[in-house]
Amino acid sequence: MLSKPATVILGLIYEKPLNAYELIKTLQFMNVKQWYDIANSTVYATIKTLEKKSYLVGTVQKDGNMPDKTIYSITDSGIQELKITLKDFIENFNYDLTYFMIAAFFLDFFEIDERLEILNNRLDFLRKIKDGIELKLKEMEKLKLPKPIICNVLHNKIIIQSEIDTIIQFIDIIKKLGGGKWI
Repeated sequence: MLSKPATVILGLIYEKPLNAYELIKTLQFMNVKQWYDIANSTVYATIKTLEKKSYLVGTVQKDGNMPDKTIYSITDSGIQELKITLKDFIENFNYDLTYFMIAAFFLDFFEIDERLEILNNRLDFLRKIKDGIELKLKEMEKLKLPKPIICNVLHNKIIIQSEIDTIIQFIDIIKKLGGGKWI
């Protein structure tokens, strides 16, 4: 399974071969640092790690008098690992919502039927969590537990409901677009 930075980097390179500087500029353009602070040094270190694992391959290019630059492309093993990770980030709920937010950027990685299947798997999982929380809330109220404890569990229910609403919107958008790209 890939780390969050590795997933972002492989996802961007899957869409288009890039050098490290272009990756950093793309992250800035996407405003990623507003919700996931990935340092420039992390980008460089992650590229090296991905290269060692053979998920990326670099090709040195020379443009006139400009310094050499290495353009990175994703390998077949990188594509496989990215697919496994994206699917996991989408299907499995984590209260650290950046996992899903990262994966949502790359939903086009999957064919439409697979996108819908993965999102529906997440939706089913979230609904089970919500059902469990609602049962827990009823038990807590019967036991007359302190209100701050009940409010904390209620907060979790609200987060889960928000995620459910979001996934339903994603599914609706994908169905309206058909097989088309998000952009």
